[in-house]
Amino acid sequence: MRLPVVISVACAILVLFALSALADNSGRIYGVVTTVDGDTFEGLIRWDKNEGSWVDLLNGNKEIPKKYLSRSKSSGRKKYSDREGSIRILGMEIGRISGTGWDWSNSAQSGIRFGHIKSMEILDDDHIRLVTQSGLEVELGEGSTDIGSDIREIIIEDRNEGEIELVWDDIEMIEFMAAKTDKESSFGERLYGKLETRRGEQFVGFVCWDVDELFAADILDGDEKRRKRKISFGKIAAIERYSSSGATVIMQDGDEMLLRGSNDVNDENRGITICDNNLGQVVVDWDEFERIEFLPAPKQIKYSDFDGGKLMRGTVFTEDGEQHSGTIRWDNDEEYTWEILDGSFRDVEFDIEFGKIKEIQKSSYRSSTVTLWDGRSFRLSGSNDVDDDNKGIFVTTNDGDEVEVDWDEFDKVVFED
Repeated sequence: MRLPVVISVACAILVLFALSALADNSGRIYGVVTTVDGDTFEGLIRWDKNEGSWVDLLNGNKEIPKKYLSRSKSSGRKKYSDREGSIRILGMEIGRISGTGWDWSNSAQSGIRFGHIKSMEILDDDHIRLVTQSGLEVELGEGSTDIGSDIREIIIEDRNEGEIELVWDDIEMIEFMAAKTDKESSFGERLYGKLETRRGEQFVGFVCWDVDELFAADILDGDEKRRKRKISFGKIAAIERYSSSGATVIMQDGDEMLLRGSNDVNDENRGITICDNNLGQVVVDWDEFERIEFLPAPKQIKYSDFDGGKLMRGTVFTEDGEQHSGTIRWDNDEEYTWEILDGSFRDVEFDIEFGKIKEIQKSSYRSSTVTLWDGRSFRLSGSNDVDDDNKGIFVTTNDGDEVEVDWDEFDKVVFED
């Protein structure tokens, strides 16, 4: 082989090697963290152990404005069926905080996917102010370990200093943005897979195992006979439920092992989460879990794929055939497309982003059929978002009048895309 050819081949090998070392971090949470001491760190972020991608959900509580509470069931509100006239409203606010703090009796469970968030300001020990990519301001309070001093960890892989762990009291502000690094994360790639339930339903998306494990470098624990095993998820091809007390783990090289003795592989598992960009997320209980196959992600869900949300618009239909079109406030607290509808079906918990919903049809007093824009439908129950504990569907028409439709009169809603 002539020298120029040898050099060309060597260069090609070096280029391929360099390219193979680059990582696609476009789906990962990334931002600049400013501490209370004025230091700044920039890099990939892992939040509360179980959030690391833009598709992941930040959970919290949102205070319901007093003007909305005056129209709730508990206040003896006027129902659609016996109203004498419409109600005029001048404006809407979300999550205002009074001088004495949050009134938790007037709050509602809420959540927003990280991709919608432009910035996060830490207000105190248990609540935050968010600005979304569309400019909306949202204040959320402690409703899970995602917000407040009970957060399990916040890790940023700083571009200069490497991996840094922060606590809640360290942080003043976070500005989120598209990733500016193609350096491989110390955690490895985000887990992705196809989950099958015992009843045959399938869910595909980014995986969080047992509310802890997100990445290829994370560890699955268990006992094989009398031997302790610690296996990185990146080496696992599939996991199958064996019983309430064990699971069969199939390795990438074809080996199989039956593991027990850990909440990673028995009914103490806190749930397997699948984040599906066309839905939101589902959490599958161990009793309903059958099998998961880990797969390469076909694409990353990028920061630019999120719009920060807008007011929900659509048409509400009543059982007696009337229609009311305009902006919609669902269950008297959800009014933006980034907000979450909750429900359950056969030991599967659904957190569906309203912007992904095409239609909600009341199926009975206890359940509703939710149809997504991608055509899938789920009959959900177990939440006041989808049953007769719903606090009312409010429609503000283009002329500013507000109409309330109670669950007893509600038939369906069709949202605008």
